[in-house]
Amino acid sequence: MKVVVGMSGGVDSSVAAILLKEQGYEVIGLFMRNWDASLNNDILGNPTLNNNICPQEQDYNDALEVCKKIGIPLHRIDFVKEYWDYVFTYFLDELKKGRTPNPDIMCNKYIKFDMFAKEAIKLGADYIATGHYARMVDGKLLRGVDINKDQTYFLSQVSKEQLKNVLFPVGHLNKKEVREIASKYDLITANKKDSTGICFIGERNITKFLENYLPNTPGDIVNIETNEVIGKHIGLMYYTIGQRRGLNIGGYEDRMFVVGKDLSKNILYISLGNSEYLYSDSCIVTDINWLGNEKINKCTAKFRYRQPDNEVELEFFDDYILVKYPQKVKSVTPGQACVFYDGEQCLGGGIIKEVRKNNEKLWYL
Repeated sequence: MKVVVGMSGGVDSSVAAILLKEQGYEVIGLFMRNWDASLNNDILGNPTLNNNICPQEQDYNDALEVCKKIGIPLHRIDFVKEYWDYVFTYFLDELKKGRTPNPDIMCNKYIKFDMFAKEAIKLGADYIATGHYARMVDGKLLRGVDINKDQTYFLSQVSKEQLKNVLFPVGHLNKKEVREIASKYDLITANKKDSTGICFIGERNITKFLENYLPNTPGDIVNIETNEVIGKHIGLMYYTIGQRRGLNIGGYEDRMFVVGKDLSKNILYISLGNSEYLYSDSCIVTDINWLGNEKINKCTAKFRYRQPDNEVELEFFDDYILVKYPQKVKSVTPGQACVFYDGEQCLGGGIIKEVRKNNEKLWYL
């Protein structure tokens, strides 16, 4: 059976390819170029790695060396236009609305498990595989065994159909075990640092990056308790609910956090120590992708990736789910993903449209 593996140039996909080959599959590597790295270099004037190679090209070279080492071919495909059309424009549109988007979720939905899968079929694939920390068991999407690396949150918009014939070879391993396998094979990626940040920006200055695509519109920072203007923001798109750092207001930094935005008035609302503004007890979730076999009314949910599960109750409507959490949850934010779980199984998810407390929409969100 032939498997096409998404080779990113990182250790996880490297080990995924090794494990599949050990299991007897015919393995083919496919590297996706999703972003024109020269845009980042031209805009930000940085960064390059050794020998003036941009990070994306370094990733390709690493993937190529890994494939040579383990004896599999590597193909390369360009999805720059598709990524721009389906992921980056979505990211910008959400920011314009004052929301907090997660482009990596849309990348999985539209690029890695759609465009990539179609290209894999052209290469004769029976299966596709990635280095995600997740598991497919009996048609169910399950959390990765390494709870600190579980990536089902980012797979929550991938459909049942897209998940057919998908393999997650490292989902049953923890990160330490993955690196040990890579070291055993003496791979260049064995100790390579994990990529962080938004995929097309990486660890760069997001403010400098975004101001090339969206105009900065400075406005007032207002204390929500007193309605007093206490500073100026550089543009609502640069802030998210619960944010404490980077507000640049002298004398308040240690007890101040963002609680809301008024897009029509271009106001950023902050509170000086009263975290009650950050708590809600329900939200409306749209763009539902349900992976469970049947709808259930009680389960758990994550409203952010790095967050413990929260007990929730669900009410299903034609085009949205009302998610209730009477115990209250902090910093539930429009634009982010709400992902549902039943124990180990990921039931799918949607996008948070509206945040509520006591059956009323929070006006400052």
